[in-house]
Amino acid sequence: MLFIPLPFVVALLLMVMFIVFFRSGDDVRTNRAFLALIALCAVQSVLVGLRWGYGVSALRYVLPVLAACLPPLVYIAFRGLMGVGEESRRAMLASLFLSPLFIVFLEMVFPVAIDLALIVIFVGHAVALLLLARKGPDELDEAQFASVASAHRALIIAAIALCVSSLFDLLVFLDFAWAHGENVGALVSNANLLGLLLIGLMAALAGKSKAPQMAVEPAAELPPPAKPSEQDRDVIERLDRVMETQTLYRDENLNLSRLARRLGLPSRQISGAINRSLGVNVSQYVNQLRIREACRLLEETEQSVTAIMFSSGFQTKSNFNREFRRVTGMSPIDWRERQVWKLVSPNKTATRPAPDDRLKMVGK
Repeated sequence: MLFIPLPFVVALLLMVMFIVFFRSGDDVRTNRAFLALIALCAVQSVLVGLRWGYGVSALRYVLPVLAACLPPLVYIAFRGLMGVGEESRRAMLASLFLSPLFIVFLEMVFPVAIDLALIVIFVGHAVALLLLARKGPDELDEAQFASVASAHRALIIAAIALCVSSLFDLLVFLDFAWAHGENVGALVSNANLLGLLLIGLMAALAGKSKAPQMAVEPAAELPPPAKPSEQDRDVIERLDRVMETQTLYRDENLNLSRLARRLGLPSRQISGAINRSLGVNVSQYVNQLRIREACRLLEETEQSVTAIMFSSGFQTKSNFNREFRRVTGMSPIDWRERQVWKLVSPNKTATRPAPDDRLKMVGK
């Protein structure tokens, strides 16, 4: 009976994900690092299967080198969502080459230290990812507003996944020291499954996966905004005017970087002005405009909820329903039914929140 190691199954799933991701029609340039990450994990899964499923011992020299490429590539993928200068890009590419070269050097002169070196590489990049996450969702300039919150969560989970991977490396090191490597195959196979989780998060970043159904949580309370300056008020006026006249919020691929280019302003100036003037982040501001448009369409047209979802700039029903309930306190269907009830029984109406009062609606 033919034995098919579990890593081969993981590799097949990763290749399917790579094809779907590549053919999805999104900007391949933006997603290039994520595509490379999927491909790297697929190759690594195949080699792990050959090494521990079929005993190809020669691959023991290749696997640590590929493993050293993973953390820098994860960092590059997330850092690319923030927009990088030429110098930063060169530094990240240098780290992508230096990490595996360092492992090759250790294989030649001090192979005992390879596992410890991998632990340092994984943990170091996990810390770097957490430092990026501290800057908040508004720093992800290239992420779509519809998925920026998910991207920020995925950034944190990716850092945790790297830490867990480093834990497996530590267990492998201890197993060689205490049990002469008897459990290494099982440890490596289980660690390989983390690659699938990590790649799933990468796909979710670009909006490929459907957001999971979940209970609606109340919006997190933001600290009181600092007193806006006259420049902040000018930025908000320009932003409102562009949003109103060009309906940019209806663009499902809109992100902070594109918005900054359209206004001709630095992205940090736009996000800072929104936070100080309105007490919300940029994605909340844009989603509020989308929900306002959805409310109008629900009241004035007979379009289906799905058609209204796409017309107002949302991509998934789960995200649309979650944001609609967060902003209005009810579902889209309940909102439409309430408007019908108002026409039938005008004396039994509920007070509708002012559609142009962004701060109050977002804070509901």
